[in-house]
Amino acid sequence: MATDLATPPVKTARTPGSPPGVARWLWRFRWLYLMLVPGLAYFLVFKYVPMRGLQIAFQDFIPFLGYNGSEWVGFKHFVDLFTGPDFNRLMYNTLFLALLNIIFVFPAPIIVALMLNELRINILKRSVQSLIYIPHFLSWTIVASLTYILFSVDYGVIAGWIHEVVGGTKVDYVAQPEWFRPVIILQTLWKTTGWTTIIYLAALAGVNHDLYEAARMDGAGRWRQLWHVTLPAIRPTIVVMAILMSGNLLDMSFEQIWLMTNNLNRATADVFDTFVYYVGINQGAYSYATAVGLFKGVAGVLLIFGSNWLAKRLGQRGLF
Repeated sequence: MATDLATPPVKTARTPGSPPGVARWLWRFRWLYLMLVPGLAYFLVFKYVPMRGLQIAFQDFIPFLGYNGSEWVGFKHFVDLFTGPDFNRLMYNTLFLALLNIIFVFPAPIIVALMLNELRINILKRSVQSLIYIPHFLSWTIVASLTYILFSVDYGVIAGWIHEVVGGTKVDYVAQPEWFRPVIILQTLWKTTGWTTIIYLAALAGVNHDLYEAARMDGAGRWRQLWHVTLPAIRPTIVVMAILMSGNLLDMSFEQIWLMTNNLNRATADVFDTFVYYVGINQGAYSYATAVGLFKGVAGVLLIFGSNWLAKRLGQRGLF
């Protein structure tokens, strides 16, 4: 007998005493929402509640007087930041490192994921994956210690090998300003590439294999398949990661930069993150340091919105 498609669906009767509407939905999936509580509590306590302290960027904040007793000075600290002698140096150092990250760090996990995806020996593939994931779990303190052991002028193993091959005067790679940025980029590549590769490997796992079969039937080799099938398939993931990275262009790793900074390379190493710590904690200029941090945060938000708008203009899906 034919089914009558016009028959309206039967509504499930509500159990007496059960909460209606949204409350009933929340109660039905209560255990799933309960698992959200730790994450929400983390963001609430450590991300949103501290935002109340941003008001001191517009005050001459004195801890003994508190928020209510400190004098309001408007945009005085922002004017001091933009007209001061440190702004151009900080902006140059930060943007230079950001540009190096875009050129070298951002494409590195994509390249590694594509190379791993081409491996057909599963044991070798999993072994390489495990080896490149390990550095992610090391703290920046350990990474900095290893860097000093390998590249310092006195007992650096790699520095000694380079000196034996090249000759001439020994170079202290961890102290000279001209070597600071290359060392930072090498550290970042070694520590973060393997972990970020996971995202692109997950995207590659979702590529339809029928597309590769069709490409092979059309006579496409490995490189053609890579260019016309693999890269277009993971393009949305690349765009999303690029948008997220754009928001962190001015956000350098504080621990990494601070541990590798010394009196010889400070002019090159100073970025906004370390400057905030130096001015706010060491000198006690809380309001000025908060103004610097707020400027960096606002710039990051604008970069995210701008890159998302650009991605949509170029025909991509974007982040939101």
